[in-house]
Amino acid sequence: MASAPSLTQRPAGRRPVRVLKFGGTSMGSTPERLARIAGIVADAHRHAGVVVVVSARGDMTDRLIDEARTASTAPPGRELDQLLATGEARSAALLAMALHEAGVPAVSLLGAQAGFEVSGRHTDGRIRDIDTARVRQVLERGEVAVVAGFQGRNAAGDVTTLGRGGSDTSAVALAVALGAADCEIYTDVDGIYSADPRLVPGARLLPVVRNSVMAEMAYAGARVLHTRSVELAGRAGVDIHVRSAFNHRPGTVVVSEPEGADTAMLEAEDRVVAVSHEPGNARITIVAVCPDAPLRGTEVLALLADVSVPVDVMTRFTDRSGRHGWDFTVPAKDVDTVTSLLTTLPGRLAVDAAVAKVSLVGAGLMSDPRTVGRMLNALLAGGIDPLSLATSQSRISATVAEADCARAVTVLHEEFLSGPVLREAMRPATVAVGPRA
Repeated sequence: MASAPSLTQRPAGRRPVRVLKFGGTSMGSTPERLARIAGIVADAHRHAGVVVVVSARGDMTDRLIDEARTASTAPPGRELDQLLATGEARSAALLAMALHEAGVPAVSLLGAQAGFEVSGRHTDGRIRDIDTARVRQVLERGEVAVVAGFQGRNAAGDVTTLGRGGSDTSAVALAVALGAADCEIYTDVDGIYSADPRLVPGARLLPVVRNSVMAEMAYAGARVLHTRSVELAGRAGVDIHVRSAFNHRPGTVVVSEPEGADTAMLEAEDRVVAVSHEPGNARITIVAVCPDAPLRGTEVLALLADVSVPVDVMTRFTDRSGRHGWDFTVPAKDVDTVTSLLTTLPGRLAVDAAVAKVSLVGAGLMSDPRTVGRMLNALLAGGIDPLSLATSQSRISATVAEADCARAVTVLHEEFLSGPVLREAMRPATVAVGPRA
């Protein structure tokens, strides 16, 4: 786990500070959508100093990437960052204009202007620190600071973007640096569900989720929050409040500390909290050439770490000939990179480029040895053949053919989360999740 950025926390002034983040779908591409977001911000501004972090609107980032590829088959990272950062810059400027139209004074700031200092490589930077002086000046004047997420400035003074989930991470980092109690993430769903409601209509909204569980859900494929933002919030003790930009429902609070929250959903007899899934993976199998030539997992991981390829569901096995091997998943987009690296090792390589991960997420999952058996039996009864399996106390992940992913999520949710245990788990929490005054 990466270390937390050295964010200096200082009192932000007499008014409490709220940090709100709006994603690309929430921002949308219509004037009506922008006006709705401005209304939410204006309401918050009546009672607090407000900092807003925005993503690029709609599919703007994808369009910019496509545009870059019309100019170059392999755009240089620096120039790609220069281009991609304009998506969030446009969002920030447009929202500031909409706020002025609504009678709310606002100033848009690029990531660098907001004090984001970033290290690491282009298109995948990490927040090193935030100098909040400029943002605080805006707040002290009674204005809303609208910050372009997903970006900052590196030591050379160049724009560097933060990679996937960068705007969520920008918002949480600002909440930490400004000493805010929480970070409010507005999205196009009502909160965090026990499964993707597009696949499981009976999925239930979780009013409270512990940070460690949310991090596992995000890592296992839940798309509402990115792992980096959840991990940063957990280390800094900041709660994340996920709610819809399109209604007034209370949403989900991701609590960094369990004290003060009803954690029944983590202590119920059945400890599974959610079923997460992630399509778009490839399953890699590499087997030693002979029993006397062991293949070490550290060799595999060291090669892939050099190119920042994430590895998951990694298991060691011995085949019928006594040869040792490793089985793991990587993002399908990285298959060419992975195979070119692994061909340097003394092993036989096989690739299945169309698999998905389906995971049970919760707490103390391995305390009951029947959990794995129930998972496998449910998949097999649903006509789904699990390809590999990896277990821990907080997550049990199986790989399945990508074509079986949706059905796997459905049968596992039915097996673990559709009965009386879930109803007990969904007891209302004692923490406040409604709009603040």
